Amino acid sequence: MNKVLNKLNGFDGVKGSVLTIVMDGVGIAPDNGGNAVASAYTPNLDMLMAKYPTLSLKAHGTAVGLPSDDDMGNSEVGHNALGSGQVFAQGAKLVSQSIESGKLFASETWKKVVSNVKDNGSTLHFLGLFSDGNVHSHIDHLKALIVHAKEEGISTVRVHILLDGRDVGETSALDYVLPFEEFLSDLRNESFDIAIASGGGRMKITMDRYEANWAMVEAGWKTHVLGEGRAFASAEEAINAYRAELGVIDQDLPPFVIAKDGQPVGTVNDGDSVVFFNFRGDRSIEISKAFDDVEFDKFDRVRYPKVVYAGMLEYDGDLHIPSNYLVNPPEITNTLGEYLTDAGVKCYAISETQKYGHVTYFWNGNKSGKFDEELETYVEIPSDIVPFEQRPWMKCAEITDALIEALKSGEYKYLRCNFPNGDMVGHTGSFAATKCSMEALDLQLGRILKVLDEVGGVALITADHGNADEMYELDKKTKMPSKKAKTSHTLNPVPCIFYDNVHNGEYTVKAEGSYGLSNVAATVANLLGYEAPDMWDASMIEVK
Repeated sequence: MNKVLNKLNGFDGVKGSVLTIVMDGVGIAPDNGGNAVASAYTPNLDMLMAKYPTLSLKAHGTAVGLPSDDDMGNSEVGHNALGSGQVFAQGAKLVSQSIESGKLFASETWKKVVSNVKDNGSTLHFLGLFSDGNVHSHIDHLKALIVHAKEEGISTVRVHILLDGRDVGETSALDYVLPFEEFLSDLRNESFDIAIASGGGRMKITMDRYEANWAMVEAGWKTHVLGEGRAFASAEEAINAYRAELGVIDQDLPPFVIAKDGQPVGTVNDGDSVVFFNFRGDRSIEISKAFDDVEFDKFDRVRYPKVVYAGMLEYDGDLHIPSNYLVNPPEITNTLGEYLTDAGVKCYAISETQKYGHVTYFWNGNKSGKFDEELETYVEIPSDIVPFEQRPWMKCAEITDALIEALKSGEYKYLRCNFPNGDMVGHTGSFAATKCSMEALDLQLGRILKVLDEVGGVALITADHGNADEMYELDKKTKMPSKKAKTSHTLNPVPCIFYDNVHNGEYTVKAEGSYGLSNVAATVANLLGYEAPDMWDASMIEVK
């Protein structure tokens, strides 16, 4: 079915290119001493927000398909909304609904997972991010799966925990581990053997994305599957020991194995079932490949157990990763990319490895590949494999180099890019590094604006969620920054700046309203001279 875009009456579109710049993790918040965006020297961004029309966009909660407005936005759902022009029920909400309705436990995959364990008298393993951050996973989903496994007569369960400290407090691991151990103790009896078997920080093992660092996944495989690594009597002991020795936050804690009588308590073996309970796709794909792909060659698995492996969702709808999953992901259709390519518009997308999938896969509705090989160009700048606080400028200059070349070529009518600095460096909790990252980004904005003027282009400069705007936990009473670093996203809105020095008077930016990220796609279509499809959320401009 063709995605037809009708031309606007009275406005043929901008003469040059339309560019969407996503300043990942850059929200709008008070300048209260904890805002690295406001504290940074950013003359270009300051000029843009003072001189050009700027709207604030909702980028969290129900505005991006999450269960409630207490849920922070994230890059996955943010780019889904930016690229589709619509709001779809997203991972956390889908999983919660499926659990509450019982649909998950009636699924063929859950039945396969359970029957495999019961038929073989084997072990059911749960592996995933261990927090209630609700960005990649939620501990309540894990608990529900465990309770149901016991009800269905499974006798042995092992849990492999990836410690967060990124979407939740940076040193909050024991706030989850200790109550969870009590939860397990209440469930445990002579016929139900359950225990934590292994773990480690999410930025050390297992949860790599976009194939940036397969060594992380290999470390996770050795820890969870092979039971290799430093042994402790409990997760609590491991966390306390590593903190005392290394002084690192939760996301950077090294891997650990729980052992009893000198032997790991939960290796993964032939006949077992494994459920990866993360619902978000980007950091779930690589470990899923390691379990699912017989011909896997990214690292030596040493031992490849024959298991039934299932993800919480299908993490890649085109490549069908993994082959088994518990909850169907949102079916995102009628995206901006589909419509533009069907209209013959040449498009360009660029970021570095850390966010490349966001301007391609997530932007296109969780679909790999291109809609049209001839009309679309995707560029990935390889990310450095170093701690982000040590190189906070990341690859923003290299992204800009390639983007400027594409703009000057005159080949592309619509371009989009993502600068990861504010998010990836913001997640480290380092205020100084994040401030530096914003200053590096601002330099690149200045370069881009100059070229846009040269080629007669316009830009929508926005973000997918907040992060760098709130680098310290806020005191609940005073709402002022505390001394505790904040590594998670924020609930703050994000800017949407309309940079246009060419088309004065041909359209107007609407007044501030209840806009979200999903309003960007229709705005882009209008700027290109097309009516927006009816299913998209409204444009933020009005053509005269």
